[in-house]
Amino acid sequence: DGSGKEGVGGKKRNLALLRNKLYMGERRRTEPVVEGTTTAGDHGTLRRSQSDRTEYSQKLQEKMAPRVESSTSTTSPQEDEEQVIRRMMARRVKIITELMQTEKDYISDLNLCIKEVIQPLRKKQIARFDVDGLFSNIELVHQVSAKLLSLLEEATTDVEPPMQIIGEVFLQIKGPLEDTYKIYCYHHDDAHTMLESYEKDEELKQHLRDCVQSLK
Repeated sequence: DGSGKEGVGGKKRNLALLRNKLYMGERRRTEPVVEGTTTAGDHGTLRRSQSDRTEYSQKLQEKMAPRVESSTSTTSPQEDEEQVIRRMMARRVKIITELMQTEKDYISDLNLCIKEVIQPLRKKQIARFDVDGLFSNIELVHQVSAKLLSLLEEATTDVEPPMQIIGEVFLQIKGPLEDTYKIYCYHHDDAHTMLESYEKDEELKQHLRDCVQSLK
């Protein structure tokens, strides 16, 4: 009858709530530990126990494992699955390597800009030339980028590919990245307008040419 159905429905809802509570409790017990340091300018260091890394590796391989349908090929489903996992892991390693190389190149470009353009222009103390206005907080961008690369290297150096936890690096440095690039992006249009005005002034334009030549 109606009351009986409601009773069954209530029991199902209670069981669903109980399963959710048990799941959340288990998730909290197995959650990774990320310890931060209180040193000024340091945004923390990743710390993972071996059991956490092993669990992460197992979950990663489970995600990569294909759903093998019935096949007419001579290879077994287990062999097909292992091949796909190896292929996806190799692709993941390639992406991480490319990410780190791109970051290294970016930091190298920023370093050249600071040493060959910004610092020489500051030393010249040219009237009507606002070096800090033109380049905004690019030196802070360099520092944060160097920190990001350092964390990426820490997460990958002497660590087996299945154990390389990259997502946590970006979560850890998310705040400093946002704060730094908010300032840089906010001043970008003003800096572009300033550069256009400097390029109309032959004396200031020549100073910029000298810097470009030095970079070359």
